[in-house]
Amino acid sequence: MKQILPDIWQWSWFSEEKQLDFNGLFLMVGEHKILIDPPPMTAEARAVVRRHEPIDYIIVTNRDHIREAAVYQAELRCQLWVPEADASQMEVNPTKTYKDGELLPGGIWAIHLKDQKSPGESSLFLERGRGLLIVGDALIGKPSGSVRMLPVDKYADVERAKEGLSRLLKYNFESLLVGDGASILVGGKQQVEQLLRVTP
Repeated sequence: MKQILPDIWQWSWFSEEKQLDFNGLFLMVGEHKILIDPPPMTAEARAVVRRHEPIDYIIVTNRDHIREAAVYQAELRCQLWVPEADASQMEVNPTKTYKDGELLPGGIWAIHLKDQKSPGESSLFLERGRGLLIVGDALIGKPSGSVRMLPVDKYADVERAKEGLSRLLKYNFESLLVGDGASILVGGKQQVEQLLRVTP
């Protein structure tokens, strides 16, 4: 568990199959303590989280990032929030579903992204510092310092998926925290612009 920004910690679990780090986030935003897309925790990560109990919420960005959310929901006795459009495809019992434009606990804005791998793919935006964007499967942090999309076969239409991602450029963010791969703490938006070949 590593503190990567003020009041934000990240821990990782390496996927042999994907050859990528699967990242989880622990946020302390105001009075809210939130886990996002939690993969299995190391003993150290679990100790940090347990030290800050009670944990209030787990937020999941898409159906495939449920990961260990149900386990930790039961263990930590916290609420579980999932994207409304993915809820029926998840084998969990969420406390609440969320949709595009909704203000989630901690002042986190939900951004629904169309034409992605799953119908509910969502990013999370925080207006703090110079802006912070959290993505699930929308973007992969690989190679380190840059971003890419998922393999083409994950999309029904890759060009429409790319158009869906262009919505992220409406937001001002410096840090881009990814669910898979390496997060970018400085210059995140520029990397998304470069990927989508959009002039700043």
